[in-house]
Amino acid sequence: MNRTDKRQRNVLIVSMVTALVLVIIFAAVLLKTKACASRVPFGPGKVLEIQDKPTSPVDLSTAIITVAKQTIPSVVYIQVTQTRTVENPFLPFLNDPFFRRFFGTPKMQPRFKQEITGVGSGMIIDNSGNILTNSHVAMNATKMTVMLSDGSRHEGQLVGADPKTDLAVIRITPPVKLPPVVFGDSDKVEVGEWVVAIGAPQALEKSVTQGIVSGMHRTGVSEPTNYQDFLQTDAPINPGNSGGPLLNMYGQVIGVNAAIATSSGGFEGIGFTIPSNIAVYVAKALIQTGRIERGWLGVTTRDVPPEEVKDGTGKAPVGSMIEAVAKGGPAERAGLVKGDVIIAFNGKEITNTNDLRNRVSQTSPGTVVTLTILRGGKRQDIKVTTGSEKDAAQSLAMSLRGRLGGQFRALTDAEVQKYQLKEGFGVIITSVDPGGPLGQAGFEVNDGILGIDKQPVAGVEGLATLLATVKPGQKVSVVALDHRSGGTGSIDVTVR
Repeated sequence: MNRTDKRQRNVLIVSMVTALVLVIIFAAVLLKTKACASRVPFGPGKVLEIQDKPTSPVDLSTAIITVAKQTIPSVVYIQVTQTRTVENPFLPFLNDPFFRRFFGTPKMQPRFKQEITGVGSGMIIDNSGNILTNSHVAMNATKMTVMLSDGSRHEGQLVGADPKTDLAVIRITPPVKLPPVVFGDSDKVEVGEWVVAIGAPQALEKSVTQGIVSGMHRTGVSEPTNYQDFLQTDAPINPGNSGGPLLNMYGQVIGVNAAIATSSGGFEGIGFTIPSNIAVYVAKALIQTGRIERGWLGVTTRDVPPEEVKDGTGKAPVGSMIEAVAKGGPAERAGLVKGDVIIAFNGKEITNTNDLRNRVSQTSPGTVVTLTILRGGKRQDIKVTTGSEKDAAQSLAMSLRGRLGGQFRALTDAEVQKYQLKEGFGVIITSVDPGGPLGQAGFEVNDGILGIDKQPVAGVEGLATLLATVKPGQKVSVVALDHRSGGTGSIDVTVR
């Protein structure tokens, strides 16, 4: 073989080796790309921070499996014991009106303590043993036992609860660091998005179900005075799922499962979950201070009817129209007036009055916020420094005293049961000005107000909201509750 042949052979060998190496590299890159595409891009993020949704594609054939494997260690099963005091079960006739009328009520009625057990779910939210769950699971518990995915049991202590959002944080002292969940942005959730629910329905811990997001911004699910902005899902949720996570296909928590609509007591395809953005805000506040301090604007608002306001484009805007402005409140000081339509809060569009209320509630008192309003068809930005709930309560009390000549409070649980009323509705009168509208109409201390002009009164705040549209000197029909007899009836009252 001459030198020319050898040179040609060497060149051929080098070319073949180079080509083989390139093929191997290409194959490796292709396999890695395919693996990344089929893997759920789930991983640790900042604790109790909202994470952006990844843009990587998701393989639905394996996504739920991956989400379940990586999230189950962060979901806990909670056993709850509550103790309550009940009347003597052996003397049921004590509540009989006939017995009370002829024999009176014994001065000393023996009472008994009764233990009630329940179950719920929760999710680990940091490495310190803090766990997020529902307020209705943990708030009144006298004992909580938290079971981790490895089967270990730990005593739980309440850090703080917020019944207004049905959220609570409890804490355990584990021997090792725990894996926290990752939170996604509930504002970016879309109807039709696939979701996974994990929890302990009917005490069956580590249960995984799947479905889609069926609806957004649902209200009327819990008490009317609560802060409501529920996501609706058809992922099967049953008693025991409460407090567990609802996750997207990237393994991010987008909500805390809280309630179901059912006539049978079990899953019927309609479940409700508290959005993650609300949950993160509340959890942080409860961990830091054990309570929630909410901002206050000092306005009474309502949804905007399409025929009332235009923004120059020919389209009715979303937003919330101001019906009344509290004297001396943050809104009045900032120059807001009746008829203004709030269409954005710190640059985020306001869809309706409930949306505005929720966003204000997630703002600390003393925070400067920017409200985008429509006034006379023109947009403008107005900065407002939020007040506190204490300011709101004082303003509310002054307003109601001025208009009705009385002071009010919410009904207690005992009163709800005594008068057989719906929880969250009605108010009790705590003081009456004899010369005021209520006093002149014959109302007394401890009487109740259940409705105004055929509209139910949803607590003290609801009473003020109904009166906001009533003009001075206007007569309204009040559904009154007589504290002596427990009877109800309608009485005309002239509002100041």
